[in-house]
Amino acid sequence: MASEASAIPLLKPYKLGKFNLSHRVVLAPLTRQRSYNNVPQPHAILYYSQRTTKGGFLLTEATGVSDTAQGYTDTPGIWTKEQVEAWKPIVDAVHAKGGIFFCQIWHVGRVSNSGFQPNGQAPISSTDKGLTPQVRSNGIDVAQFTPPRRLRTDEIPQIVNDFRLAARNAMEAGFDGVEIHGAHGYLLEQFMKDQVNDRTDEYGGSVENRCRFPLEVVKAVVDEIGAERVGIRLSPFANYAECLDSNPKELGLYMVNSLNKYNILYCHMVEPRMKTPWEKEVCPHSLVPMRKAFNGSFIAAGGYDRKDGNNAVAENRADLVAYGRWFLANPDLPKRFELDAPLNKYHRETFYTSDPVIGYTDYPFLEVSS
Repeated sequence: MASEASAIPLLKPYKLGKFNLSHRVVLAPLTRQRSYNNVPQPHAILYYSQRTTKGGFLLTEATGVSDTAQGYTDTPGIWTKEQVEAWKPIVDAVHAKGGIFFCQIWHVGRVSNSGFQPNGQAPISSTDKGLTPQVRSNGIDVAQFTPPRRLRTDEIPQIVNDFRLAARNAMEAGFDGVEIHGAHGYLLEQFMKDQVNDRTDEYGGSVENRCRFPLEVVKAVVDEIGAERVGIRLSPFANYAECLDSNPKELGLYMVNSLNKYNILYCHMVEPRMKTPWEKEVCPHSLVPMRKAFNGSFIAAGGYDRKDGNNAVAENRADLVAYGRWFLANPDLPKRFELDAPLNKYHRETFYTSDPVIGYTDYPFLEVSS
C-alpha cells in the first residue's frame, strides 16, 4: 500500500527542516475550548494522539502567551508553570506515536472583553478602536467586546517578551517548535493591517512600521529557540474580526520577504478565498506570489479537500496543506485520503462546547479489515 500511497501528492514524504514527515496532511490549529481555567486537560492527550501518525505534523490549538492574551472561555495558555506541566503528557503522547508537534502561540489583542482580562482591565491592541458585537461561530451566541486600550510604544517590548517566554515554555513542555499566530484578526494582525492600525509612532503608518511588532516577535522567538523551530501563520487577505488591509498582496509579500531574513522553518498562510472562517468564495487573489517569494517551507490552509490539496502539492503551490474541520471529524484523515474513503461529517454545534468527549474524541475511525 505504501507505494500506492506515495503516488498521491499529499502522501509523499517531505523534509520539513530537520523533521522527516511521512505525509503532507497537517493538523491545523483548532480552538476547542476544553482547557478549563486555561489549563490543558488530560482529555487532550487522547484528542491529539488520535490525530497523530508516525511522521505526521500537528499544530496545537491557539495557546495564550500571557494573562492578557485571552478572549475565549477555556482556551489553553503556556505562561504558567502549571500550564507547562499540563502540556507535557499531551506532547509525550504525540511523540510516542512518532508525530511532530508545534505549539501555536497567540495573543487575541482586542478580540476580548474585560471579563477575560486581569483585574477587569481593557484588552490591549494597536488601537483604541473597538469591535462591534459579533455572532459567534456557533451561530447563536453574540460576543461582546470591551473597547481596547492602545499599547504605548514603551509597552510593546513587554508583549514581545511574552511571546519569547511562551516559546521557551513550549520547549520546556517538550514541543518540537512553535507557530506564531499572526492571522485572523488577533493582536499581531491588528498591528499589520492598515484598517485597524491607526498609530502615529514607529509601529504605525507605512507597511514597514505596521509589520515592525510582528517581526520583533519573530526575532525574539528565533533568538530564544532557533529559527529551525519557528513557523508563523498569516492571513493577509482575510477580514476576521474587522481586520482588513487595503493592499493585502503588498502586506503578504512584505512579510514573507522580511521573514526570509530570519530563516524561519515555514510560513503557514490562509487562502484569500476564506474571507470568513466558514465560507469559501470565488476570489481573484492567490498565495502563489508569497509562496514563490518565501525561502522556507510553505503551508497552505483554508477550505481544502482531498482533490484540492493534492493539486496544490502537485502544482507546487504548497509543500504542506493544513486541514481543520475534516481532520477534526476524521482523526485518521491521512488514511482516509490514502484509501479515498468517505469522510465523517463534522458537527459544528459541538466545535466549541466544553464536553471532554462529545465533538472531541468521539468521531469514529475507519474500520479497515486486515
